[in-house]
Amino acid sequence: MSAFNDIRDYVAIPRVLSLKLSPDGSRLISTVQSLNPDGKSYGTALWAIPVDGEPYRLTRSAKGESAAVFTAAGDVLFTSARPDPTVKDSSDEVPALWLLPRAGGEARQVATRPGGIGAVRTAADVVVFSSDVLDGEEAADEARRKARKDAGISAILHEGYPIRFWDHDLGPGRTRLFTARLGADRLEDVRELTPDAGEALRDASFELSPDGATVITTWRTYLPKGESRTDLVAIDVASGERRTVLTEDGFDFTGPLAISPDGSKVACARERFTGLEVSARSELWIADVATGEGRAYAPDLFPSGVEWAPDSAAVYIVADHQGRRPVFRVPLDGESTRLTLDDAAYAGLNVSSDGGSVYALRSGLALAPGPARIDVAGGEIVDLPSPAPRPEVPGTLTEISATADDGATVRGWLALPEGASADEPAPFVLWIHGGPVASWNDWQWRWQVWLMTQRGYAVLMPDPCLSTGYGQEMIDRGWGNWGPRTQADLDAIVDVALARDDIDSERIGAMGGSYGGYMANWLAGHSDRYKAIVTHASLWNLDQFAGTTDASMYWQREFGEPGSERYQLLSPHNSLDKITTPLLVIHGDKDYRVPIGEGLRLWWDLRRSEVESKFLYFPDENHWILKPGNIVAWYETVFAFLAQHVLGEEWKRPDSVA
Repeated sequence: MSAFNDIRDYVAIPRVLSLKLSPDGSRLISTVQSLNPDGKSYGTALWAIPVDGEPYRLTRSAKGESAAVFTAAGDVLFTSARPDPTVKDSSDEVPALWLLPRAGGEARQVATRPGGIGAVRTAADVVVFSSDVLDGEEAADEARRKARKDAGISAILHEGYPIRFWDHDLGPGRTRLFTARLGADRLEDVRELTPDAGEALRDASFELSPDGATVITTWRTYLPKGESRTDLVAIDVASGERRTVLTEDGFDFTGPLAISPDGSKVACARERFTGLEVSARSELWIADVATGEGRAYAPDLFPSGVEWAPDSAAVYIVADHQGRRPVFRVPLDGESTRLTLDDAAYAGLNVSSDGGSVYALRSGLALAPGPARIDVAGGEIVDLPSPAPRPEVPGTLTEISATADDGATVRGWLALPEGASADEPAPFVLWIHGGPVASWNDWQWRWQVWLMTQRGYAVLMPDPCLSTGYGQEMIDRGWGNWGPRTQADLDAIVDVALARDDIDSERIGAMGGSYGGYMANWLAGHSDRYKAIVTHASLWNLDQFAGTTDASMYWQREFGEPGSERYQLLSPHNSLDKITTPLLVIHGDKDYRVPIGEGLRLWWDLRRSEVESKFLYFPDENHWILKPGNIVAWYETVFAFLAQHVLGEEWKRPDSVA
């Protein structure tokens, strides 16, 4: 039986999340997520994947493990909130750092911090890690935390922006970097590297040079009017001395980061500040660590992962491209070339020490992530045995394209259910991606199209304007013109899909989340072709949203100050009186990117206008719906709503919702 037949079977499928190659090239290590025994949550464990053998599990704990890296000796460092069995009444509230010996045996705790341990990097015998620290003397951090907890204080006094991020509140602690040396039993000589960081290391990306002497990290500089700029700085591990490597007005230098094996260069992403007439652009930037001199490489490729070749003469990147995410080789003295020619999306690059192979997670819209080896010389791709076998998908994936009204080509993926034919055409759902600067090209654990095909729907996943992988012009076309330009692109490719004889052009619906939710709302007020619309975590009143989201400065760069003309032209709420299509509104209370106020306002406006609608509310979820039981409730409600309005069946309230 298909794992997509019962949503509960689907949420129980294990998921391969990461990939790291050992220094000797003999094995990879992966974090694998799976359903906990209670069926109510997910846990993680580390698995070893020999490059020429079968995978085996390395860790088992109720708290799970993550952030795994190899030491130079081949031991594994990882973080976990598991209690330390050697310490009486050991706390398991925050992650500590653990070491799993290469030779085998039990993992042992090697470092703790009152604020927990986050990302970890190691080279030679040096370890650098991040941790959350309260203001004041670092040595008194634990006592201050205890006093705050004992007093029942949760208040946070902010003097800057932002105060929230995606799904969590910021503060009262601030991110700091610490360094230490690997000792026989624990980390030794632990000391703080960045005592004066303030808010500069919020969501920082950092890497350690191969000799362990230098940390290169993103460093946020706060500017007037709530703006900020992200620079790249180098920190001497021995002295803590910090110097700026890359800074430029109007640009952020961000992750992914990678330091060349010879330590002389750093590769990163350079992102320009957007504006009313300046669209989003990200480019691969490679600079000299000593002088900061650098330039852009691989034009029109937005890098989402980067790894150096062993000779420091080239980098490998992954970037969205025509509905795929291939691996590209980018030499420092020549033109970039595409290494992988299949339809897959790659992530988690690891280059072998001899430079002959690249290991990566390989996935696609019809292919769950799993480890693969890519031959650099010939481009041959070999899937390795995976800790989580890939499920077979119920249906087929077809590529389609259309010509928009301005002559641009709009392409997308069409997932067809088994048995769809001219004699039995499938009902149709348009699924609009979020972002909006994004692409449908990867396996989606959250937005799972194959759950739809299992129930007989054909699903179109288009990449309209603002999508990545089609050059800068595709983003420019929709910049500052979200609704009208995107709708024209969607209309063009939907017309092509509905002209097929294996699709029922009368039974059609539309859905989307985040920016896709914005477009779902826009379509509701500007089209009557859809029988039902599902809108998740959606923008409704742009003026309201722009001042309450967790990153107001980003959105106001594109739309201007609240109340300006662009808000009025592009806000879906201004077309409320045109909405006649039934809507299913879905929102999580802990969503800080698109605050719950958007869902509440949309729901109230629909009720006042007597539009047929339902509101699926998740008090304990954020921008995504992540808890297994809530995922079941989400899909069951969506299926029931589509069945009622697209298929014409009687409404049946799912048992999974109250």
